[in-house]
Amino acid sequence: MENIRKFIDTIYPMNDSDWNFFSSKLQEVKFDKNTTLLKIGKIETNLSFISKGIVRLYIPKEESDLTFGFLFENEFVTAYDSLLTQAPSEYQIETLTKTVVWQISNKDLQEVYEKTNSGNIIGRKMAENMFLLKSKRELSLLSKSAEERYLNLFTDRPKLLEQIPLKYIASYIGITPQALSRIRKRIT
Repeated sequence: MENIRKFIDTIYPMNDSDWNFFSSKLQEVKFDKNTTLLKIGKIETNLSFISKGIVRLYIPKEESDLTFGFLFENEFVTAYDSLLTQAPSEYQIETLTKTVVWQISNKDLQEVYEKTNSGNIIGRKMAENMFLLKSKRELSLLSKSAEERYLNLFTDRPKLLEQIPLKYIASYIGITPQALSRIRKRIT
């Protein structure tokens, strides 16, 4: 739980009273590799902090999944749109490795926002950061070639290249595994 506090303090320092209230709402949950955390059509009820493991966000398809996000240790994971609207999710979330998260329910999160001085500031800054990452990804998909998107991963998301199977990386940058193989041959 110490990692969560360190992470949150990088966003906006929480005083001890706010931290104690927030941390009292957290529950540790452990998942095996390839566990579905949220299925399409289900409503997101939690915000989770990954203390160990890797998580993937994707749309399952018959031929191949459409992967659009990866989250690692010391990052939050949720189907944020479903959490905000309480509407069914249009995508799934699964673990790629054994994963340990600290979860807070949406109900408890709203209480943290209402009853702490720092909760709203941290929530706003996290939402702003998520928006910026999403915007950058969308612009990349619209304006860059597949090769440029792949090369950008070396500077923007090196962890992804080190720890994620190539079939998921290909899907993430919007190409087939075969096309990624050709790009990798061409640049090496």
